[in-house]
Order: sequence, then structure tokens, then C-alpha cells
Amino acid sequence: MKIFKISLLVLLCSALSPKAFAQFAYDPVKGCNIDGNGDCIPNTVLSAMPFLRIVPDARSGAMGDAGIAISPTSDAMHFNASNLVFSENDFGLSMTFTPWLTNLGLNDVYLAYLSGYKSIDDLSTVGASFRFFSLGEINFTDKEGITTGTGRPRELEAAVAYSRKLAPGFSAGITAKYIYSNLAGGQQTELGNTISAANAFATDISITWDRELDITSYDSNLRVGAVISNLGSKVSYTRDQVKDFLPGNLGIGAALDLEFDDYNMLTVALDFNKLLLPTPVAQNILDEDGIMIENPEYDEDMNDIADYREKSLFGGVFGSFADSQGGFGEEMSEVNISAAIEYWYARQFAIRAGYFFEHPLKGDRQFLTVGFGLKYNVYGFNLSYLVPTNNQRGPLDNTLRFTLNLDIE
Repeated sequence: MKIFKISLLVLLCSALSPKAFAQFAYDPVKGCNIDGNGDCIPNTVLSAMPFLRIVPDARSGAMGDAGIAISPTSDAMHFNASNLVFSENDFGLSMTFTPWLTNLGLNDVYLAYLSGYKSIDDLSTVGASFRFFSLGEINFTDKEGITTGTGRPRELEAAVAYSRKLAPGFSAGITAKYIYSNLAGGQQTELGNTISAANAFATDISITWDRELDITSYDSNLRVGAVISNLGSKVSYTRDQVKDFLPGNLGIGAALDLEFDDYNMLTVALDFNKLLLPTPVAQNILDEDGIMIENPEYDEDMNDIADYREKSLFGGVFGSFADSQGGFGEEMSEVNISAAIEYWYARQFAIRAGYFFEHPLKGDRQFLTVGFGLKYNVYGFNLSYLVPTNNQRGPLDNTLRFTLNLDIE
């Protein structure tokens, strides 16, 4: 189990190695990176502090990670803070605990999330959240296998948000974040550099359009939201290491509520998400004769660092829509899709289901989610369960997540 957790830590720190993915080539004919057998291999977009993109609450966890435009709770702090101002309640608070890697028998790896909001008036709402990710206790060793000590890798995020209605049915929100990541503080790299904790500041900018519709014989409401999240300073875990991007993301979502009568309500939701990060460029490429050569677009300034990693914050964000070697098709493959349905009976009992899809060459996360919710007076309880639909194993496979809610009118 300890060995697995060390492997997980290496995965999270993979951005520390500029040549970690140099042993493959890009094939212009197939439009993908290939291995030694000529088969397409993943070209996943990587970032520092990926824990910021983990869906923290059990409600959205049961809805295929959809949450940008669903009816707002305090967990909108993660998805779309501008949606908070449309809450039917004056005050909300939620607490979520997500065990991590439970299928491996680990009990000290988990994600804890606390969020809340308070309406100031009919036009304004403030919110706050705190996220803590523990990777448990790890025994560190050098390349010869000699123990160099133990540590408890951990990461956290503290955020505050302000949401305001700018027009009837239209709102905007802004979120400020402080982020801390300590994965292997005090340890030494193979080059003798000391690894330290990383700190960053980031912001989310979001908008929501909320409107009652008259398209069916039932009462209906449509919400559409858009958010750019985790725009912030690049980070490094060593002083002389090139800095890496935070997981900036563009999310667009819609949710349609259908209220059939006083007891039955149905919500259908659909989210699209794309990381606003440079797509990795292969160090090697196949020429017209199929011979592997150095890719001239990998390191044009010849400083032994991939050019895509040296882009500025906004260069990476704006370039993320047209920087893939595979062109428009590869850009579209970087869009993740979440589709979900939620049914409420008497506004007291809910059942939920969803599906999440990520392209096989961009991470290959594909899973079904199910869950239910209970609400009594001002208290609520949500539970979710994740079932993978392919052979790609994930840390939340067959895991139960729990959220407790408090909503006061």
C-alpha cells in the first residue's frame, strides 16, 4: 500500500520532470502520439495541483460530476459561484468527506470539503469554502531504496466569493483563492535540489442566466452557467525548476428543471469542461518517411525545456484552444462531458444518476454515478457511488461519498 501511495505521489509530481514523456513520437498521419509498436498512446494535459479539479460534493458526485447550472447549494462555490445568488435560502452550509483509494484498503487518504454562503440582500450573496486533501503517511526513499524519512503530503484551498445579480435572471460572480501544496517538503531530487511547498493565488470568474420557461405544460426553469476557474500564478516545487500551470478550466453547463406537480420534479443537466492549459508537444516526430526525428516545435530556444511549459499564464490560456499537434480534432477530444438526471419527490427525497466521459487519449476516465438525497426541515444528506465503465481504474472507483447540508430560509 505504501508503494502505491509513493506511485501516486510521483504521478502528482510528474510535472517536475520536463522530459518525463520524451520517449514517444508524434505521428502526423495517425494524428496522435505513438509508442514503439506504432499504437496511439495518451497525450494527457497535465498541471500542478490537480486536486483543485476534484468534485468535492456527493450531490454532483452522483450526477456524473455535473454542477455548473444545477439548483444552487453552498457547493456551488466549487462549480459556479455566480449561481449562489439564485438560492432560495438565506444561508447554507455543507460538509463533505470523500475517502480516497478505499478499494486498496487505505484509510488515511481523503478529501474534506466545507462550504457555505450567506445572502446579503436580494441582489448579493457571499460564499466561502475550505478544501483539504490528505495523501496519508509516506515513507520516502532515494533511488537506491534507502529511507530518507517520512512525510504526510497534503494540499489545501481556501476561497471566498461574491455573487451579484446584474439584471433580472442574470448574475456574475468572482472567487479569490489561496492554494497550498506540500507533497515532499524537505526531500531532495536526483539533482540535489530541495523540494519545498508550493503556494499560489487564483481566481474564478463566472456568470449564470436563470429564466422561467413556458415551453411545456409544466412549470419549468432553465439555468445556463459559464465559469473560468483556477486562473492563477504558476508554481514550482523547487527554486530552479520551470514553473507549472494550475488546472485552469473553462466550464459551460445547462440544467432544465421540470416541476410536474407539487410532489414531482425532474432536473436534466449537461456540462462541458476543457482545461485552459497547453497541450503537451512530443519531443520526437515522424517525418514523411516514417523515421523518428527531433520535433522542431518542442524546444525552439534550445534550453532543454519544452516550449509549451514556458508559456505565460495568458499565453497558455488563450493558446489552449489551438495548440494541439492534432489540430481541431484533438482540441475537441480535450472536452470532458457530464450528463445527469435528478428526480425529487415532495422536495424531500431525491434519486440521481449521471455519466462522465473523457476521451481515451486524454485521460480515459469514464464512469457511471448514482446516489440519493434526503431533506428534512433545514437538514439534508446526500450520498453518491461511482462505478467505472472501462478498464481505467481510478481512485474513486466503488467509493461512497457523503455530504451533510444545512439550509436556512
